Amino acid sequence: MSALTVGFDLDMTLVDSRPGIAAAFRALTARTGVPVDADLVVSRLGPPLRTELAYWFPPEQVESAVHAYRELYPAYAITPTVPMPGAREAIDAIRARGGRVLVVTAKMGRLARLHLEHLGFTVDELAGDLFAEQKATALREHGATHYVGDHVADMVAAGAAGVPGIGVATGPCSPDELRAAGAEVVLDDLTGFSRALDGMIQLALEQ
Repeated sequence: MSALTVGFDLDMTLVDSRPGIAAAFRALTARTGVPVDADLVVSRLGPPLRTELAYWFPPEQVESAVHAYRELYPAYAITPTVPMPGAREAIDAIRARGGRVLVVTAKMGRLARLHLEHLGFTVDELAGDLFAEQKATALREHGATHYVGDHVADMVAAGAAGVPGIGVATGPCSPDELRAAGAEVVLDDLTGFSRALDGMIQLALEQ
């Protein structure tokens, strides 16, 4: 069995970034004059930033909106963000078992790192600006043995990387949607992660 290396999605898996992202989008509206429903945005976190901005900005303005949003993000989105329930304990559980922790996220890497540093989350590797099957490349590169996420695209990533997907129903996707997308285990939140991980490790040892 490979050494334990667990990858995590970031938004709504390890961190509740909804208040900060909503604040950043409101600041973007103030700067650009383009109305964005921030509450709707944070109800469907997961896909890349450009995908969301394309709902609100005409095609020729999307790239400039990406630039403006990322410029505003550090001032508005970092401080309001809090850990998801059980996130610290999940990371500690991996460390206690001699494992490594990855974060593989659709968020730009430097912005993801600001969240991790602000919350005191220490990870071994961080890969950003990746979504769905794109995440599989980073998972394989860093030897991931499991991938944890709240979105069906995270389960697609796990499947493409050939590792078990652990779904957490803390984001926009229901437990049934996560299972249908290939999740091997679905948790209500990360407070149940340690027990689930031990069960998966034991099952792997028995095979």
